This record gives sequence, structure tokens and C-alpha cells, in this order.
Amino acid sequence: MRLGSLVLTSLLALGCARGPNVSTDQLPLKRVVVYRNGVGYFERSGHVDADAVTFKMRQRMVGDFLASLAIVERGGSSVRSASFPLEIEKDDDTPELDPRTQSMLKPWPGPPPKKKEDNPLREVILQLDGKEHDLAIGYVSETPVWRPSYRLVVQEGDNADLQTWGIVQNLSGEDWKAVDLVLVAGAPLAFESTLGDPVIPQRPIVTDTGEVIAAVPTGVTSLGQRKEAELEKFGGEEADAAPADKAAEGGLGLRGAGRGGGGSGDAADSADEDLEDGVGGLKKGGKADRKSKAKRPASKRVAATGAMPAAPPAEPAAAGPMRPKPSPDERRRVALEEAKREGLSAPRRMSALAAVAVEAGATRYEIPTPITVPNESATMVLLLNKRVPGEAVFLFAPDGGVPESSSHPFRVARFTNATNGLLERGPIAVFEKGSFLGQGMLDSLPPKATAVVPFALERSLAVALDRKYDEQGARIFKIEAGELWIERDSVSKTLYTVSNGGDKPGKVLVKHPRGAGTRLFKPPAGTEDNAALGHALVPMSVKAFGKSELTVDERRAHQQQVSWLSPLADEAVKAFLSDSRANPQVQTQLKNVWAVREIWKKSVDEERKLTDEQAELEKASNETRLSLRAIEKNTQAGDLRVKLTKRLDEVTRRMEQITKRLIEVKMAMNEQEVRFRDAVREIKLLVAPPPKE
Repeated sequence: MRLGSLVLTSLLALGCARGPNVSTDQLPLKRVVVYRNGVGYFERSGHVDADAVTFKMRQRMVGDFLASLAIVERGGSSVRSASFPLEIEKDDDTPELDPRTQSMLKPWPGPPPKKKEDNPLREVILQLDGKEHDLAIGYVSETPVWRPSYRLVVQEGDNADLQTWGIVQNLSGEDWKAVDLVLVAGAPLAFESTLGDPVIPQRPIVTDTGEVIAAVPTGVTSLGQRKEAELEKFGGEEADAAPADKAAEGGLGLRGAGRGGGGSGDAADSADEDLEDGVGGLKKGGKADRKSKAKRPASKRVAATGAMPAAPPAEPAAAGPMRPKPSPDERRRVALEEAKREGLSAPRRMSALAAVAVEAGATRYEIPTPITVPNESATMVLLLNKRVPGEAVFLFAPDGGVPESSSHPFRVARFTNATNGLLERGPIAVFEKGSFLGQGMLDSLPPKATAVVPFALERSLAVALDRKYDEQGARIFKIEAGELWIERDSVSKTLYTVSNGGDKPGKVLVKHPRGAGTRLFKPPAGTEDNAALGHALVPMSVKAFGKSELTVDERRAHQQQVSWLSPLADEAVKAFLSDSRANPQVQTQLKNVWAVREIWKKSVDEERKLTDEQAELEKASNETRLSLRAIEKNTQAGDLRVKLTKRLDEVTRRMEQITKRLIEVKMAMNEQEVRFRDAVREIKLLVAPPPKE
């Protein structure tokens, strides 16, 4: 019981010490934006009647808080600074006791010293320049990622109902009470910052001998400058005053003006639009509000923004004595009353907050009603419910984790993301005709993309495949410096045979793996070639108790240099000459040259034929001489000797004829080769038509 009490006490103490990551009693939490990268954007806003706003947070949160802090003044005084304590590791100078004498010492009186807390609470204080203050504070803090969950109900007519739910977990240490919740798909770049930890870099050391370090970086100094437009912003003839003072005198926020005027209606509208786009917690409307602002007169638009109205023109001197210029305190008091009476002013640090609150190009799910999520709990909210193109079909996609998928297809849900946003990766449940069909995993799906999600294995369909490889085709790749390069295709044909043992016809999608650098040759109608993803979806239909075949032809081109006299060269040139897409000038040149090549080719073929015949005759002549030598002293083989002698004479005469013809043929062949080489060197073709599909 004593041990159980100690454990319970420790757990209670640990739970009490946990507390919120970031908290303050002065500004309630109004808006939470949860991302998919482990961070969330938190916005607090309200009225403060104090000289400072104090935040309490864990030491590990200080860096992220300072790195992402955005302050928006909505009226009242301004923020001066943000102060925070430093986490300094102190050296322990207590000498280590000798183990031999440590046992002789008496224990220290009182309870043992407390261990240093790993992540103590720290205070970050925002100093204000006045007590009354309307402001919004935005910052980024770590939070669990939100996770999607999908439902797909397949309907008749190739349609389906898609539901998207978002699961949000609150581990911030405080309750989210009636907050504006936004879920953002995608993961913007975020990192853990250590701005709360002191950093003292090492410096170069100059020795006491007066030596100078080898290289000292030079600095760059820029003189203070202000453009005329900036001077006018602070108040015409009083532009010499300090900008901070003039901002305080002229109004609240970016639209404050001095005596020179309060800004035009267009500028006010632009600032209002920036406020709506940049700070979700301060938004009051969308495009409809902007249109209504545009219809108001300029004077009313300026007043609605909370900017100081333009001062009336000065009266002539004859009208009476000039009124004394109000003091800065009087102007500040008038500005505060004007802000209370007319409404909120523009944020002062709009660019800092907009970088946090606006996710350009990212999909945002803004929950229309306030959401309450207690601490250490989760909620699931409906994000989307839309009719999309969809169907339930079969997919043959062998998976090593499912051995039977090498011979049976999956049952899959196929649908198109008809929304304008990204669907994040998450589980999906599939229903059809009031029945649950199965579950699958949806990968990230961009807008207008189509997903195919397996949820079951269909054993009534069997798939067999067979592959064959071949080399086909020959086309000109380039002609340069009298050399010919051709292009051929390495052909891989895959035959898919699907047998249906069920009593219903089926539509099967074959996920054909795509080889690197290959192309599909005359793919079947409806094929979706996803070469970048390494596969192609090829559709086919199979009748009830029937069998269907599908051939996928995949080709990879490769280049090689060939001889002008080779059959591949002849095939490539003839294909080029008959191609209507080819360069006409090159076609004419190549046609004339090819006539010379045909004569040269005939001489080469004849020379090869004569050479082969000459070799055969020499072999026969040698064999005949050996036979005559063998029967030379045989008196009974006279008739055979006569026969062999006659044969040898005939071979000798034919060899003499061949030798003479070879000389003539070689002379003609060499002449035609020189003519061809000289003519073909003038042809240059670097880009040939692509292969026909």
C-alpha cells in the first residue's frame, strides 16, 4: 500500500507539473491551425489593461515561441519588447569526495535536495507602452498532426459519395474552448528553434605579443536614409520628428496619418483586405465584405478602417488667430478615443503574421462553427461530403506482401478527386449497396487525380502472364561526317490472360510495371500511362465464365553505328525516304547517293560471291591433287586418274576466270565506294523524325 501510494502521488505530481506548453491568463485562445508536420499555429486575442502581458511556457518552447511570434495591435498602445530568462548551465564546483572517507561523513540534515526539473516553466513578458491594449498574438508550437479518415459509398452510374473526416488531438496542456479550428493539408517547412538558448561564439585570440590575426573581415556601414514618401507618412512639415513619435501621434497602425491626411479610400480598402487575408481570427467576411466596402464613399471607407480622418484645410489668417498645435499626449488621447469610437485599426506587423497565418497554395479546411476540444482528448470533424466519379472494379497488381496477388486481382475502389484541394494519406472504408466492402489506404491525392485503392482479393478471377523479348525496326538516328547511326527498339511484349470463374462480367485494370526509358507502343484504348510513377493502368473486360487476353507492347530505343552496306542501313534509309515528316532536302541528297550505293553494293556482293567460290575451288583443287598423288603408282586406276585429271583442269580454268573477274570487280567496287563516300560526306542530319506509334 505504501508503494502504491508513492506511485500514485508521483503520477499526480507529474500530471500537475505538466501544465500547458504555452499559456497566459490575459489573452484567451481564439484560433488554432493544425498542420501535418507536428506544429500548430495558435492565436490569442483580447483587451489588455496592463503594462505587460506575461506568457508561461516550457523552456523547450521558448525558442519556437520567439522564432514565430507575430503581434498585431488592434487599437490602443504598442508593444515595446519581449523579455525572457536564459537557461544557463552552472558548473558544479563541489569537489568529489574520496570513497574511503565518504562513508565516515554524517548524512546532511533535512530532506534530500530536489532534482533539477528537465523542462521548467519560463516566463516571456511582452512590455507595452500603455495600459489599454487591444491585440492579437500568434505563434507556432508543437502539436500532434491531424489525420484524415475517408468513407467512399459507391453508387450507380459510375458515381460515389466521398466523405472526409479530420481527427484532431489536443495535447497542448489547456482546453481549446470554442476556437476557430483550421486544418491544413500539406507540410510547410518547420524546424525546432533554439533562440531561447544563449550562444557565445568563439572569438579570435590576440596574443600578448601584439600579433594581429591573419585576416579581419571588413564591415559595411550604411547611412540612415528616408525617402520623401516616408517623410510624408509621418506628417508633412513635422517630418523631422522621430518616426516612432510620429506614428504614435498620427494614429494607430499602418494607416495612421499626421497633418498631411489620413490616406485614400483605396489604400484603406487594401489594408482591410490584408487584414482579412492575414489574420484569420480578425476576419469579418470574405469577398462580399470587400465588395460592400468598395461601394461605400471614400470618406466612409476611411472612417470604417479606424484611420485618422484628414484634417480640414487651414483657414485664412484673416479668419482669426491660429489654434495652438496639440501636444503629443493630447494627440495620443484623441487617437485612443477615436479608435474606441470608430473600430479596429490595421495590424502593425502584417507581414510577420501573414507568413504564419496564410498558407499560399495549401489546402485549408476551415471549420465553420466554433470547436471545443478538451485537453488530452481528440475530436473528429466532417471536412468534406461530395459526389465524385467512382466505381468498384478489379486491379491486377502483384504485391510481395500478398503472395496470391500474383495470380488473382484485387477488388478496388476507383474514384477521382473532384475537389479543389489535396486529399492527404489516410485510411478509407468502402461501401456499396448498404454493405461494407472493405478498407484500404489512400495515398496523397492531388486535385483532379484518380485513386485506385485495393480493399479485398478476388479469387474468382485468375491471371496468367507471359513475356517475350525481341529486336525490331531500324530508323535513321543521325548522319554526320559520312557515318550512319540508326535507332532500334528492344521490344518486350507481355501477354495477360484473365479467366473469369464467376457468373458476372468484370472490368480489370492491369497495373503494368513500366521500365525506365521505355514507351508504350500502340497501347489499348483507355490506358493511363503513369511513366513517372513507374506503371501503366491498362483496362480490359472479361465475360462471365470467359477468358480474355491483353498484350502490352513496351519498347526501349537504343542507338548504334552501322555500315552503309548493312541490311539495317538499307531498311533505315528506305523508311526515311518514305517518311513524309523527313527533311525534303536530305531526302533528295540521300536518294541520289543511294543510287551509287546500290551499284557499289552489287559489286561488293559479286566480289564476296567470287571470293567464296574461289575458296571452294581451291579446296577442291587441293583435294584432287592429293587423290592423284595417292593413286600415282596404281596401274589399275588408270580410268580414275583420267577423271581426276580432267576435274583438276576444269577447276584450274575456273579459278583463272575468277581471278580475272575479281580484278575487274574490285576496281569497279573501289571506284563506286570512293564516289559514295565523297557524296555522303556532304549529308548532315542531326535530328531525325521520332518513331511512329
